[in-house]
Amino acid sequence: VQLQASGGGLVQAGGSLRLSCAASGRTFSTYRMAWFRQAPGKEREFVAAISWNGESTYYSDSVKGRFTISRDNAENTVYLQMNSLRPEDTAVYYCAVSGGGYYTVVDSRRYAYWGQGTLVTVSS
Repeated sequence: VQLQASGGGLVQAGGSLRLSCAASGRTFSTYRMAWFRQAPGKEREFVAAISWNGESTYYSDSVKGRFTISRDNAENTVYLQMNSLRPEDTAVYYCAVSGGGYYTVVDSRRYAYWGQGTLVTVSS
């Protein structure tokens, strides 16, 4: 099972990036998927999540209205469109697949599979 995240890079404040996370090794079309991020010296934090069919989405307050999570189950891929980027969005972004259980959607312990991360740097 592999999750390959891509799309990170350097962008100026106010700019946009689109992250992709392609899953291979199994089909994740029936699982919730999410994005987390970890800034230097900080703990990993929840960014966004999407239900298996895309009908329900969840966002942290810090990105709500600026980021959009989506998925293409035919391609086994989840996306994160990031607009109006800010320097505080600088972090390594990780995609993850839910393993279920009793943890909430924003709790990293809910997620069983993780990608390797892609670095997003937003300059001021």
